[in-house]
Amino acid sequence: MQEQASGALHAQDAQSQQQMQRISRPRRISVLDGQDLKKAMIAGAAWLEERRESINALNVFPVPDGDTGSNMSATMQAAIRGIIDSQERAAGVIASRLAHDALLGARGNSGVILSQVLRGLAQGLEKKQTFTSLDLANALMEASRLASRAVIKPVEGTILTVVRDCAEAALASAQRGDDLVTLMHEVVTAARQSVARTPELLPILKQAGVVDAGGQGLCVILEGIWHALRGEGREARPFSSATTEATPRRGRVNVEEEQYGYEVVFLLRGENLDVERIRQTIIDMGGVSTVVAGDEKLLKVHTHTQWPGKILDYGVSLGSLLDINIENLQEQSLAYAAESRAEHEQVEGWGQDAAAGSKVAAPSVPIATVAVVSGSGFEKVYRGLGVSAIVPGGQTMNPSIEELLAAVNSVEAEQVIILPNNSNVILSAQQIPRLTSKQVEVIPTETLPQGIAALMSFNYSADLATNVQSMSAAARRIQTAEITTAVRAVQIDGLRVREGDIIGLINGNLAVAGSSLDGVINDLLQRMHVERYELLTIYYGEGTSETHAQETAARIKQTYSHLEVEVVDGGQPYYTYIFSVE
Repeated sequence: MQEQASGALHAQDAQSQQQMQRISRPRRISVLDGQDLKKAMIAGAAWLEERRESINALNVFPVPDGDTGSNMSATMQAAIRGIIDSQERAAGVIASRLAHDALLGARGNSGVILSQVLRGLAQGLEKKQTFTSLDLANALMEASRLASRAVIKPVEGTILTVVRDCAEAALASAQRGDDLVTLMHEVVTAARQSVARTPELLPILKQAGVVDAGGQGLCVILEGIWHALRGEGREARPFSSATTEATPRRGRVNVEEEQYGYEVVFLLRGENLDVERIRQTIIDMGGVSTVVAGDEKLLKVHTHTQWPGKILDYGVSLGSLLDINIENLQEQSLAYAAESRAEHEQVEGWGQDAAAGSKVAAPSVPIATVAVVSGSGFEKVYRGLGVSAIVPGGQTMNPSIEELLAAVNSVEAEQVIILPNNSNVILSAQQIPRLTSKQVEVIPTETLPQGIAALMSFNYSADLATNVQSMSAAARRIQTAEITTAVRAVQIDGLRVREGDIIGLINGNLAVAGSSLDGVINDLLQRMHVERYELLTIYYGEGTSETHAQETAARIKQTYSHLEVEVVDGGQPYYTYIFSVE
């Protein structure tokens, strides 16, 4: 009996040891299907969202507008929305949905490139029920190719380098016969090494003491996917704060200020949703600046209204509401909107019939203009110049491709000119022509003053090609300077910046730093060679008073008496002043 008990014990010990070996042995997976891909991507999105702010901090210039992490996270959140509840098992179908929704939800240059990575993955897995290591490696090679094609002038030391290094590591791993878990380990290792090497490839990163933010974002996504394949993943919330943070903020809801109106934004999930009917119903309910975009199962709704409850109740009657965001609109914004509507009617040919007292409509404009604008004052300027549609956005709140597309499709004209007005929005705007049947041209304006110059050159009687040529030339003639406060210390091109310094950028490049606002302004104007120009326009930001702006203008006029100096309320966030000279 004792020998039998002893033998049983030995058998149990051996069994336990085998179980322990199985637990500690690295997980091996040879084939994955669509549900596996879904879980991996959800984990990648969660991993990225958790590290969003640390990626935002990887900003070359010490300006308070780092948004790479937010843009990439918003893009990933958009990508997984369409698959979060899907039971589809075909990997190709899941990958295709990811790519489609990522493109529409892409924000900023990093988001667009990420969407192209997912598009390459979808093309590599097209029509596949399952995929192997070699399938994934080939898909990553396609992802690298498409990501590089998305950028006109690819630069080494960016996310493009990281994608390529990862694809090459995946292919080498697959050719060695590695399983998918091992392959992803090799990919993550390559990504980490590639990101660490970006400062050696891009000197500006080395000077700033940071790695490439887009490359780091991709690395984090891949780490999340790898951990999921190892059985260590975690699920992301389908609608995270990354999405709502990309929406312009105008203040908290305050009952005492209800007469000023509200901005209401939400996602509506339902069945057989009628986009046009829903849009018209909201407009009939008093919704202003209403945009409704999406498909029959998921819509994004944006409107301005005095009665947000009515709009939300209507939405609930159609389905379930998600990602609800209600913001109070400032009184000044409504005043500007009322004025600009009147000005816009005049520009588009609406006149008052003196005899009958009725409005007479002029022929519709054959070419429409869409501009990305940040700041209530800048909105007033653009509407006064007759812009057809405004997409809220700019620094820290780059609009998605879907929002740009909705604006283009909302105007009646079949020919449309887009003014991105931000270097991080241009790539998103350049995706629009292939997403709509309309003829769309993008003028690559990088600043709001450039967009204003372009819009002032718009000729209603000229054709599209002529307008694009003249507007592009007008934008190029504008120099723009921006003044803000440094959020961290850095030394770039011999310029030492301390946290809290006043800094000035000329055409997007860090040029001046100091402790005195007046001193920085003087140095900035000298470096812009303002003596060569005739007109200086000063746009003051939301935290700056008109009195201070007028005093600044007077001091500049004393030094540069030949200049015509204009002061305009821009209302832009983050930047105390934006100067333009021409």
